Amino acid sequence: MLQDKKTRQKEVSGITRTTSKRALLKPTFLYEEMRRRLEELKKTEAERSTLLAGAPEGEIHVLTTKRRTQFYLRSTKKEKSGKYISKKEEATIRAHLQKAYDRCIVKYLQKEIKNLETHLRASENISEKIRQAYSSKTQDIKKYLNPVDMSDEDYKRQWTEKTFKAKEIAENMPFYETKRGERVRSKSEINIANALNDHGIAYKYECPLALKNGVVIHPDFTILDLKNRREIYWEHRGMMDDEEYARNTVVRIKMMMKNGIVIGKNLIISEETAQCPLGTDEIESLIGEILQNQVMTET
Repeated sequence: MLQDKKTRQKEVSGITRTTSKRALLKPTFLYEEMRRRLEELKKTEAERSTLLAGAPEGEIHVLTTKRRTQFYLRSTKKEKSGKYISKKEEATIRAHLQKAYDRCIVKYLQKEIKNLETHLRASENISEKIRQAYSSKTQDIKKYLNPVDMSDEDYKRQWTEKTFKAKEIAENMPFYETKRGERVRSKSEINIANALNDHGIAYKYECPLALKNGVVIHPDFTILDLKNRREIYWEHRGMMDDEEYARNTVVRIKMMMKNGIVIGKNLIISEETAQCPLGTDEIESLIGEILQNQVMTET
């Protein structure tokens, strides 16, 4: 009886360990970078091969001693002697040295091209297969699995569906509602929220964020950077002509920076005053930066 109880405890413990949440694999841009590198190598190899085709005839031979370096021009590599080239003939020396360099570098480029093509053929779509091993399953099966990775669609869905308690807005405040039906605090925040939504960028409004010192803040917008599987934040400072408000926002930004939330890295700032409101063109420009940074960013 005692043994059976211990066995059941181990089994339960094992199930708990198996189903506990683990961090997903970090995003990788390995294959994108390999393909980019391959195209660059092919272009460079073609350019250098073209230069070689138009290079002058003959082979340069360099004789180096402790005292000096001399150059000789041979008709073939097998020729033992050669015509001495004076250093005054700089154009001739340059052309033949470049030819020798290009011939060498083309061989290396061709080897790396072959290596990359071989690796890509063997590894193509493996990252996607790892993701689809989970994401191709039905929801009834997914709920039992503890994945190492998943599709962007699943990641976005899980991030979006995670509930949170937003900061309350007093009833006597003006009522501004976004296209998604959420209430925000200003017209500018409506424009930001609607623009993010129109671009298909997942966001949460005033989602709580616990800082290292235990203080909980509510960034105006918490945005999912789907490509890099991270969160970035957008703070809109809407009353910068109010001294106390401006002072408080500076303190808030300093607190965020101490927690690794830095402007230009994972924090976006927009500002306005009563006389200088935030324009939709400015919002679109900032969103353009978000989308551009999602192309490829190592974290």
